[in-house]
Amino acid sequence: MIEYWMEFINNNITILAGLCAGLCVTFSTFVVVDFIGFTSSRYRERYLEEASVEMDEVLLQIPASRILDLSLALSALAIFVSIGLLAFFTDTLTLGKCLFVSILAAAMAFPAPRLYLRFLRKQRLAKFNEQLEDALLSMSGSLKAGFSIIQALDVVANENRNPISLEFTLLMQEIRLGVPLEQALMKMHERVGSPDFELVAVAIITARQTGGELTVILERLAGVIRERVRITQRITSLTAQGRLQAKVIGAMPFLLMFAMSMIAPAMMNMFFGSIQGVLLILLAVTLVIIGFFIIRKITTIDI
Repeated sequence: MIEYWMEFINNNITILAGLCAGLCVTFSTFVVVDFIGFTSSRYRERYLEEASVEMDEVLLQIPASRILDLSLALSALAIFVSIGLLAFFTDTLTLGKCLFVSILAAAMAFPAPRLYLRFLRKQRLAKFNEQLEDALLSMSGSLKAGFSIIQALDVVANENRNPISLEFTLLMQEIRLGVPLEQALMKMHERVGSPDFELVAVAIITARQTGGELTVILERLAGVIRERVRITQRITSLTAQGRLQAKVIGAMPFLLMFAMSMIAPAMMNMFFGSIQGVLLILLAVTLVIIGFFIIRKITTIDI
């Protein structure tokens, strides 16, 4: 009996080896697919959570899932357009070129909606800081006229100057619902994320606890904020050339690669047609991105 099975195994060793290899590949595929599904679900949850927070910061009433759908749609559109442009401007269309251009286009298009949300939040915060000086002077004038601090905050809320009037309106709504002023001010600071308003909130809370002269404090804070805005604008103008250089240097390798594809397509096909060439291109793209962020870090000055 044992000899029969040994002879059977020897005669069918190739089939058994192929069967074992197929089972190994099948089980490995199940593991990889399960890992990819788990990772994608975790990334989706984190993406939706972060996008929801960013939309709340700019007061957009849009489901976070719409942002993810928009990112995926933009990535698909970028892949389609990039391959179409590649086919239009080049004579030889290789798999390496299509993969490289598609991955690059999708990687650039996917974060575009969230980057736009961050841009809106940055613009909104800058406008809030610019309006905060006039709001403090308005509150100081209201206090000198005999208003209470709550009435002074309500005056700013009724001035109809967005975004600061909208934020003060939310502050007044929380106070009317019974939230203490100190807690409402700190919630507003967490919601807005403005260091200037943090000074205002701490000054109002301290003055209410110690009985200080709030009108003088608000006027001094308005002067400090005015000076900070002036210095920020000055730094922005001085670092404009450096920020422009970062953008030009970051875009130049891609423009040169496009130009070389038009001038010497055979040479670029050697890059896209070999593993070493693709690795060199990926290394160059990585170094360009690192250099862009280094220049951006140098030209970003916190006050």
